[in-house]
Amino acid sequence: MDWSALSVSLRLAASTCLILIPIAIWLGRALAYARFRGKGLCEALIALPLVLPPTVLGFYLLLSFGRDAPVGSLWANLTGSGLNFTFTGILLASLIANLPFAVQPIQRAFEHVPHNLREAAWCSGLSPWQTLLRIELPLVWPGIMSAAALTFAHTLGEFGVILMVGGAIDGETRTLAIAIYDRVQAFDEQGAAQMSVLLLLVSFITLGLVYGLAGRRRWARG
Repeated sequence: MDWSALSVSLRLAASTCLILIPIAIWLGRALAYARFRGKGLCEALIALPLVLPPTVLGFYLLLSFGRDAPVGSLWANLTGSGLNFTFTGILLASLIANLPFAVQPIQRAFEHVPHNLREAAWCSGLSPWQTLLRIELPLVWPGIMSAAALTFAHTLGEFGVILMVGGAIDGETRTLAIAIYDRVQAFDEQGAAQMSVLLLLVSFITLGLVYGLAGRRRWARG
């Protein structure tokens, strides 16, 4: 087991979830309730990482994070350091690559909250913020848990985007997925197998959690 790569992967997955899930709750709720021209385009942009090859997404992020690009230049002026080939760079790339995995389950959960339930809460004197905390979030928590599980598992297994933006710097950007590739290139099949089993177990547990929560939602509605 490459413990350094595992540490980077876990830190990246945890950071991605902690930052992205609150953003996904706001975005998912807005997309579920709002009706505006261009909503389909916004949903398509969020879903784009699902169909875009990871190396293509990573290539454009690599260019965007460069010091000659607006994003990379702004970051360099603010912090004095670059984004490419750093943990911060792969974290930003992970946030973008995981947008659909975080936003879509939460959006679908909010879409199943009856509108008249929110109206009843408002008539009872609850503010929109109190309605969100006391009424909506308890109802959509299975969607939030599904989003967190999918985001965590997908981040652990992400390869193309991370390799393009971060390279394979030990202790900084070299994740478990990249370590597996390196072991295969070095003909260390036993080491690659051990790390692959770990990712397989995480993926299986994640899918079990997601489908279990989906089953609970169907049972509760039935």
